[in-house]
Amino acid sequence: MASIGIVGSGFSGLSAAITLADQGHDVHVYEKNEQIGGRARTKTINDFTFDLGPSWYWMPDVFENFFAKFGKKVSDYYELERLDPSYRIYWSSTDYTDIPADVNQLGDIFEEWETGAKDKLMQFMDEAEIKYQIGMNDFVHRPSYSIMEFAEWQVIKNIPRLHLISDFASYIRKYFKNEKILKILEFPVLFLGDVAKRTPALYSLMNYADLKLGTWYPKGGLGMVIKGFESLAIEKGVIFHTSTPIDKVNCEGRSITSMESNGKVIKHDEWVGTCDYNFFEQKLLPKQYRNYTEEYWDNRKMAPSCLLYYIGMDKKIGNIHHHNLYFDTPFEPHAEEIYDHPAWPKKPLFYMCAPSVSDTTIAPEGTENLMLLIPVAPGLKDTEEIKEHYFNVICDRLKASTGTDIRDHIIVKETFAHNDFVEAYNAFKGNAYGLSNVLKQTAFLKPSIRFKKLDNILMAGQLTVPGPGVPPSIISGELVAREILKKKGLKAPERVV
Repeated sequence: MASIGIVGSGFSGLSAAITLADQGHDVHVYEKNEQIGGRARTKTINDFTFDLGPSWYWMPDVFENFFAKFGKKVSDYYELERLDPSYRIYWSSTDYTDIPADVNQLGDIFEEWETGAKDKLMQFMDEAEIKYQIGMNDFVHRPSYSIMEFAEWQVIKNIPRLHLISDFASYIRKYFKNEKILKILEFPVLFLGDVAKRTPALYSLMNYADLKLGTWYPKGGLGMVIKGFESLAIEKGVIFHTSTPIDKVNCEGRSITSMESNGKVIKHDEWVGTCDYNFFEQKLLPKQYRNYTEEYWDNRKMAPSCLLYYIGMDKKIGNIHHHNLYFDTPFEPHAEEIYDHPAWPKKPLFYMCAPSVSDTTIAPEGTENLMLLIPVAPGLKDTEEIKEHYFNVICDRLKASTGTDIRDHIIVKETFAHNDFVEAYNAFKGNAYGLSNVLKQTAFLKPSIRFKKLDNILMAGQLTVPGPGVPPSIISGELVAREILKKKGLKAPERVV
């Protein structure tokens, strides 16, 4: 039995901890904040419970498969509801589309906009399903140490079906011409950290996740999922240490000999780093042990950061759904201000999550719980004046679409932006979503899970493989745990496909 220390308690840290503890190892998780969960923490103010980070529950099979490996079900820990409609898209203050849970109904909507689009949607979804099955059941579970992992016949024969070289924008335009259809299909790419014209067509697998597997909601919010993982971890014997930031890493030879927190020395045989990779490597590791230079990190293409508002209101708002996307301004200028010429956007798109539409437990009766999000470039300087300006921009547009000026009904208001991401998570450049999933930063081209000069630590999380997002983070933790178990001559719980 090995003693294993895990730095960070987000989904990747919890996933790794559970997988390792299940095999009898002594696992300790160290979290810098008072609450576990990493970016998926929650906060309750005046009986309003806010998910501070992820608000979308996609790829339910990843969660089910994870729990199944330990003889458990999702329903053992939290209650899931499939949202229908999945979300609403506002094209203007008076024009919107509700995206139905049934893909056939969505096909009917597409057909109204473009003749033949329903049949093409079904063809497109068939191709997306193939990519999803290959990608999620094979590619993402590889440690990606080198290109040779992808040189076997099982992988090579599937490459033509993955459209790795084609860009997503060109790929979907072979099927559709209608601008609304294109925007709906390009929407999930926002989670991947670049515009569709620079994102591999492989990621139509996200459309399968969105439109076929559906958008779900765990009652009580995403924080209930963290509690589910925490409960399973405790069942397995994992020990959590909160308010325990790692301040220093001590190395000798090819090993980490100890880490330090608040003046206390911590020793383990093996380590897993699930905190911000850049921070761990550039700020904590002695220089001679680092994989990458500061220049390397500065040249990485980052996914966006976010400007977030958590709002508790004294009344309900009409004409909204749980998830609401405001595409009521042109996307291209905003995208340029995120990816090409980083700047605060002149006319931003934004997202509003209103979980109190679906859930009476996260807000007092007759009130509304809102999270407002503007995607913005990482590395920007945020100030109170900037945050207040964009809050008013959003409020004006919400008033136009809902008839309610939320500024007149605020009970709770908190903001979260670049500086907060750095303070709370040591986030590189204040990023929210990790590395962009462009082809040059995919698989073995991402920062490696292992260090060239250290044998007893592996990295997991959104800045390494397989990438950002809750399901990939769960897989990342499993992947790293499997590598440690392999090293110990043990077999991890079987993957469920």
